Amino acid sequence: MRARSIPSVELDSYQRAARLVLTHHLVTATFPDRSALATVRRWATELREDLLATFGYRLEVTETTARLFTVADRLDAGAGTSTHTGRPFDRRRYAYLALAIAALGRGAGQITLSELAEHVASEASRVDGVELDTERAADRDAFVDAVTWLGVRGAITLADGDAGRWASDPDSGEALYDVDRAVVHALFRPPRALQHLESVRGLLGNAGAPQSDTAEVRRRVRRALVQRPVVYADDLDDDEALQLALPRTTDEVKLLTGLVCERRAEGVALVDTSGRLSDVRFPNTGTVAQVALLLAGEMCDRVLDPDAPAPPRIPVPAQTQDALLAAVDSAIPRSTVFTPLAASDTPIPDELEQDDAARAPLEHPLLEDSWLAGTVGRLVDIYGRTFAAQWQADPAGLAEAAVDMLDRLRLVARVPGGVLVLPAIARFRGVTVSVRERDPEIDLFPETTPPTVPAPDTNPTEIS
Repeated sequence: MRARSIPSVELDSYQRAARLVLTHHLVTATFPDRSALATVRRWATELREDLLATFGYRLEVTETTARLFTVADRLDAGAGTSTHTGRPFDRRRYAYLALAIAALGRGAGQITLSELAEHVASEASRVDGVELDTERAADRDAFVDAVTWLGVRGAITLADGDAGRWASDPDSGEALYDVDRAVVHALFRPPRALQHLESVRGLLGNAGAPQSDTAEVRRRVRRALVQRPVVYADDLDDDEALQLALPRTTDEVKLLTGLVCERRAEGVALVDTSGRLSDVRFPNTGTVAQVALLLAGEMCDRVLDPDAPAPPRIPVPAQTQDALLAAVDSAIPRSTVFTPLAASDTPIPDELEQDDAARAPLEHPLLEDSWLAGTVGRLVDIYGRTFAAQWQADPAGLAEAAVDMLDRLRLVARVPGGVLVLPAIARFRGVTVSVRERDPEIDLFPETTPPTVPAPDTNPTEIS
């Protein structure tokens, strides 16, 4: 690795550049900030070699952009982008974003918002189930969300006008944008022509490739370490589990990223003490994050309670990934697939797959939906006055949001009727709460504050 030859006084700068490109994948003159591109460009040569050798990622750096082309080995239902307010993109916003990128790639150096909307509306009418009607406020809002996403990343820059005013009234509002064609070109570069895909498997890193090559297995495990919150050995095949157990596998990722490795019998997690390499910070402020942390502590107490009946144990369903693949494939418009050039998207099996089927999966404690609802209801009764108003009146929605967060962090796994408590949740065992109160006699504008919690136990007792 080139990182081994970097002087220790400069290693932090190099690791910061690595975290930047691993987090954002696209770095421009203004995104994620004005200093990021200079940081990445300084280490472009070293990063290009190390990212390729460590993960199989390809880094392209120009004067105006740095683009990391990653490899996905599996689909992640929790991955995706969101609006500037944190609202996840839905199907309509993704469609508008893709069509806007296509229109900007063919257009001139400047374009008005209404002109871009006309291009997107014209293309949307040719796609079944997609429509942009500028007479509908919901469509305009979704379209402006997609345009704002492009503006944040520097693909377009507002030269005049106001997109928000156009969204409110397209007859009186307008906006003019300068188009950065280099950024637009860097945004969407799929590894294969989408018209040549019969399945989304064709976009995954293991499509049509042997599975047992040692170097590729090692890269696959390293990719998992930076793409997943926790890598459980039970989720891996025998070759991958062996590589995960080798210190060399994690040592090189630690050197490249500056992350801290936490290794347990069940798997490995890389902890980002800088808070710069994760899209979800946990523990964190906000009602949902606070309740998720409290709920994690309650789950640990329930599983370890010697006075309560032991919860039933079942393995994580093995077909979850296949079901997600099938759901995505069902939405592919078959009329657009150019069959003569479509290649097989099925991974090449090897002799070890038969052994994997015989390995008994680990079983995890099951906590039912009724227990979750009751526990969150009790937390609302105790701490509800400190919660955001929207959640005080919606404990069911709060429970759903909190469990979703824990699921994304691989602390629990959703199953029909409840959740499975996964080993990494033991990291948050023993959560304690203190609610800060203000003195109303000296505070003219009293406010309640959310419960505070200490840092999690860094050496917990595993619960699975």
